[in-house]
Amino acid sequence: MSTQLALLVIGGSAIAGFVSGLAGFAFGLVAMVFWAWTLPPQAIGPMLVVGSLTGQVLTVGTVRGQIRPKLIGPFIAGGFIGVPIGAALLPIIDPTAFRIGVGILLIVYCGLMLAAKNLPTITAGGAWADGGVGVIGGVLGGIAGLVGPAPTVWCMLRGHHKDLQRAICQSFFIAMQSLTLVTYALTGLIDRQTLTLFAWMVPSTLIFAWLGSRLYVRISDTAFKRVLLALLFASGAALLGTSIAHALR
Repeated sequence: MSTQLALLVIGGSAIAGFVSGLAGFAFGLVAMVFWAWTLPPQAIGPMLVVGSLTGQVLTVGTVRGQIRPKLIGPFIAGGFIGVPIGAALLPIIDPTAFRIGVGILLIVYCGLMLAAKNLPTITAGGAWADGGVGVIGGVLGGIAGLVGPAPTVWCMLRGHHKDLQRAICQSFFIAMQSLTLVTYALTGLIDRQTLTLFAWMVPSTLIFAWLGSRLYVRISDTAFKRVLLALLFASGAALLGTSIAHALR
């Protein structure tokens, strides 16, 4: 593998790691900008999971005091139910149309929330509602790897402060990505070439995720919510744009 490819992997993982360290998610969104057209498709999925999981495990300590199993448990339980449902639905759903729909939804919702002065707060539903959102996140993850948007938006609507919101979402992401990585390993998607790519990306991901987490502790709750909404909006735009481009090919 060429030096140019190595630099692309290292640079992409550095920038994606920084964003993930700051926001607690979006490693895949950023890394795909660098890797989508240059890396073999069978390597990209495992790389995105490993890169994201590396950053999550490193930076979750930033909010370790807010990790509450009773609050986080319903999300994870719902996610474990949702992932196989999403995987089962995958053969009967048009993935391009699905991504276009999710992209439009994220753009409209996050655009409205960024324009609003105050976000609405939902207090009803308790653990059952949290578990339901976990199921939605799992289903979206099983269909298209989109475990992040549902719990992230829901925690904002719950009115959780930034540390609790991040603790819930990162714990959920770690559980779902660990399940995905085990699945990849069992199905033989991780070969020697992919392991080489891991070796290139993991050090820069660790360093820059740590730097992003240092910036995270310095920003306010309001700024953090706006960062999340902006990243979700960008995620929706990226999903919509790439899906339309794929459909027109």
